[in-house]
Amino acid sequence: MNKEKTKKHENEQASAKDAAPAQPEDQAEQAAKAEPAPAPEMPAPPDAEQLQAELDKALASAEDYKRKWYSVSAEYENYRKRTASTRSQAYTEGRSDVVVKLFPIADNLERALASCADDKTKQGIAMVVKNFEQLLADEHITAIAPVGEPFDAGRCEAILAVDPKEGEESGIVKEVYAKGYEQNGKVLRFAQVLVTK
Repeated sequence: MNKEKTKKHENEQASAKDAAPAQPEDQAEQAAKAEPAPAPEMPAPPDAEQLQAELDKALASAEDYKRKWYSVSAEYENYRKRTASTRSQAYTEGRSDVVVKLFPIADNLERALASCADDKTKQGIAMVVKNFEQLLADEHITAIAPVGEPFDAGRCEAILAVDPKEGEESGIVKEVYAKGYEQNGKVLRFAQVLVTK
């Protein structure tokens, strides 16, 4: 009976070997028996002409990018200067617009000063007019009052033409009705004048 058990045991082992999956060693043997995989092809090393052509192309591309960068930088710098100039000009014009609105008030103060009989009132009005003139000087605004000068249509507005007296020339400013004002060569208000015919 012992022999039967041993035989039975051997038969079981043989059938287990047949049913068991292949071991890693078996797989390696099978792979070795199979056709070898083709080695990946290595590209041929580029020749000197090909390398020089690629280098020239890269240098040309780099030069193009550099030129574009300079162009964009210059455009940005011009934009920055232009906007700074525009901002500064807008600020100056805004200040001038406020001062222009004060011109009629100054005209009325000068008329009041000319017609005032009371010395203390006259002195007070003169102080206000002096402060206004200082404000104009601080803003680089000068008065246009060309009495005795030839009429200049770029700075004056003729509101009346009068006959010249004996010895007077024609086209001369005889009297200023309302002062004009200019700032850095730009006329803010034209002087209203009487001119000889």
